[in-house]
Amino acid sequence: MVPLSFAGEAFLALPEAALYWPARRALLVADLHFEKASWYARFGQFLPPHDSRATLDVIEALVDRTGAQALFSLGDSFHDSDGAARLDPQARDRLSALTERLDWTWITGNHDVGVATLPGGRRVAEANVGGIWLRHEAQPDDPRPEMSGHFHPKLRLSLRGRHVSRRCFVGSATKLILPALGALTGGLDAGHGEIRRAVGPGAAALVPVADRLLRFPLA
Repeated sequence: MVPLSFAGEAFLALPEAALYWPARRALLVADLHFEKASWYARFGQFLPPHDSRATLDVIEALVDRTGAQALFSLGDSFHDSDGAARLDPQARDRLSALTERLDWTWITGNHDVGVATLPGGRRVAEANVGGIWLRHEAQPDDPRPEMSGHFHPKLRLSLRGRHVSRRCFVGSATKLILPALGALTGGLDAGHGEIRRAVGPGAAALVPVADRLLRFPLA
């Protein structure tokens, strides 16, 4: 975990694509996309079927590691409106146990807007926590501090003939986009025009490694 300052608050960035807020004892995650593999399987495209369990493995480990008492999931927690219903019994029980253990908030995303019943927690369109707005998709015209997901940012570099791709945060003075935590989520290049439009001028890709946060300005 490495320090990350945003909107006057101290956070810890985790290489597992999550953010911890010590003052709130809260984990922030985005784009879990539970049951993505089973959605594709319905259309004959078979992916490794254990994506939900793998994502839960990461969340459980982060909760244990940080001692978090709350969790905010910034939208697209399920890959589609039937995703929660397709969870296998073991995954459902594990997720229900987490929502009972934590003060869990689901923020609605474009993929999971139609989910009828969630396994615990509460669902909101957006939330204001300590003066920071938590949303699924950034609102470029809103000048208030904001955290969001949606874009699955990745930093792609070419180093010594090798192509490197890492999940990253993208931040500016008032915007912070979290990477996707879900096991089967892809990613959009951090320098893509849509991401730069969402965060505004002065944006940088932020990559937590070991004991420091690497910053790559986005032209």
